[in-house]
Amino acid sequence: MNRWVIGAGILVLLVLLVLLMVRSWRARGRRQADIALPETAPDGLSPALVEHDGFYVATTRAGDPLDRIVVGGLGFRGRAVVSVHREGVRLEIAGEPAKLIRASSIRDVGRATWTIDRVVETDGLVLVAWSLGDTDVDTYLRVTDDPRPLVDAVRTITTTAPSAGTTTGEQTID
Repeated sequence: MNRWVIGAGILVLLVLLVLLMVRSWRARGRRQADIALPETAPDGLSPALVEHDGFYVATTRAGDPLDRIVVGGLGFRGRAVVSVHREGVRLEIAGEPAKLIRASSIRDVGRATWTIDRVVETDGLVLVAWSLGDTDVDTYLRVTDDPRPLVDAVRTITTTAPSAGTTTGEQTID
């Protein structure tokens, strides 16, 4: 009888914790209601300059690599296919419609070592700094191959040359 009471108490505690996590996640979404939704990638983009399989790690507010953006399907980490086209960067996260980061909205591109809950080897992440509506954000990607061609391709489609050594929070874009 005692074990049943203890087991029921633990189960109630776990359910309560899950409910609090769901409540917190929804509250974050409400706090970010002013952030524009990312654009869905249209069909008929120009041929890909570069395409990589890898992982979508996170999108955060620029300069705050611990403030995850959760709106528009950007909240969860997952496998992704990233391709660079003349129009912009196409990001296809597993389970989500493909998103397009327009070339005109990209502020910079570079490499990073950490964000939110992911730390990798030095310069193991690709950081794309861009504007999502009126909000400056940073998107972190982990590619399985050499990331230099991806970074170079993004630099070629941007209208302004990225400035070497620009910093975003504690991440360096070079």
